[in-house]
Amino acid sequence: FSMGSNYFFEIAKLRAFRLLFASLAEEYNIDSECHITAIPTKRNKTLYDYNTNMLRTTTEYMSAILGGANTVYTLSYDEIYHKSNEFGERIARNQLLILKHESYFDFVDNPADGTYYIETLTQELASKALKLFKEIEANGGFLKQLKEGIIQKKIKESAQREQTLFDDGKLVLLGSNKHPNTKDKMKGDLEIYPFVKQRNEKTLIEPIIEKRLAENLEQNRLKTE
Repeated sequence: FSMGSNYFFEIAKLRAFRLLFASLAEEYNIDSECHITAIPTKRNKTLYDYNTNMLRTTTEYMSAILGGANTVYTLSYDEIYHKSNEFGERIARNQLLILKHESYFDFVDNPADGTYYIETLTQELASKALKLFKEIEANGGFLKQLKEGIIQKKIKESAQREQTLFDDGKLVLLGSNKHPNTKDKMKGDLEIYPFVKQRNEKTLIEPIIEKRLAENLEQNRLKTE
């Protein structure tokens, strides 16, 4: 799972998946454990004022742990523009170690249990997800809809709604579309290309493009450096 910045929603998301997994496993008489793997999303990570990425990944690690993820992968604060490096990776590991040793996240199993808001949100997400699952199955299944571009269309529509909120300043990324440091220069620090690469290749299935919210804004800033 990719973990976003909507703290309680992300916790409930993993819990809802585990509920649905258990329900389907019981329905089909499958004896299998649900192992959830989580990693912070790149969607809300920024090129400028990149230290704020540490704050974002920390809350996303917390959501993953509180949501019951079995494995949590790290995402370095500079991963979108730097090649893998010891410092960035060490910072990312230390974020998890701080949560373990100073917040005692490993002392309690399922710490979100009994929390009214999270429990309610979990049930709502599970119900809506099951309804969507049944709709997809009734219309030929996931692979059929993927080949027809229906899944991609729904993802694009959701992504565009979020992008519009960001562009209008209603969804805030500090240091990017809110209180940016205009003296910040990044052009000389780019070791890897941090934006979507367009490829004019024919594919059997339309690819799902991973794009960060701040990309257009950052490209315009780089042009004026």
